[in-house]
Amino acid sequence: MIVRTVIRRSLRLLALALAIVVALAGLVAVALRLQFTGAPAAWAKSTGNDALWMGHMWVDGRRTEEDVEQLATRLRATGVKDVYVHSGPFEWDGRLDPAKYPNAGNFIQWMRKHLPGVRVSAWLGQTVKNGLDLDDPKSRENVLAGVAAIMRQGYDGIHYNFEPIGDGDAEFLDLLDRTRQHTRLLSTSTPQIEPYAGMRLSARAVLGHDKYWSEGYFRQVVDRVDQVAIMTYDSFLPLQTLYGGHVARQAALALDLVPDAKSLYMGAPAYHDHGVPWADQAESVATAAEGVRLALSEHGRRERFGLALYVDFAATEEDWQEYMTRWR
Repeated sequence: MIVRTVIRRSLRLLALALAIVVALAGLVAVALRLQFTGAPAAWAKSTGNDALWMGHMWVDGRRTEEDVEQLATRLRATGVKDVYVHSGPFEWDGRLDPAKYPNAGNFIQWMRKHLPGVRVSAWLGQTVKNGLDLDDPKSRENVLAGVAAIMRQGYDGIHYNFEPIGDGDAEFLDLLDRTRQHTRLLSTSTPQIEPYAGMRLSARAVLGHDKYWSEGYFRQVVDRVDQVAIMTYDSFLPLQTLYGGHVARQAALALDLVPDAKSLYMGAPAYHDHGVPWADQAESVATAAEGVRLALSEHGRRERFGLALYVDFAATEEDWQEYMTRWR
């Protein structure tokens, strides 16, 4: 009898917990859907301050000057002012092998010739979960040595992409501070900002690492860089309306947190291998652009603000068309 009573109570508690989870998920879904309502202002669009993540083939010898000329033809019609060219990754101990970017010098010269108004940053990073240990001072020293070496190729700046960086990570802040001695232009991609109270800890409990950063830690990172690009994709949301609301929420938070003097980019998914079947339908450049425009309309005009397209080698003509018609 006692065992049955315990089982019944346990089942009731489990049912109650599930009901609470479902109710909270429903509230978040409603909140996101409401963010994706209304019509954006006509002026809420690109100001010519957009960015593009680019693949490794541009610096490893697979691309030629003719390829850069073709790239220039496309980008001249866009608002892309910054490109982040994958030039790593770092080794597990933080070293950066120069053999990974043998054509970087040529590529940068070709960019200067054909796209002189576009800044070129070295996109560098590594997984820091069971990979590169940024808590290790020697590893951070190796990272900085690699940054110093690659900057001699002629890059305009450094763009970091370490994943996953946990909320409150002091060692990452130290790395940002010390990178300043090697570059005048420093940017980083970031996780999403905690959309609503309690979601960061909930996501961390499920994933085992931070999916979201708190507003406080996000501000600390922003204080140390010139540009920040929020990776507002891989949301795992099942509907376009929810994804659009998610992007609008991220943009609204970021617009209040990033000073006007710094560049703020919202990531737009120009790729089609999300790993879950519904995400390819829910996430798109068009939906991201619409969400960003709604947030911008509410916030007010902002010059150093734009989309960052991820990523050049996966982008389709449809992705570029969506960018040109829905944002440009």
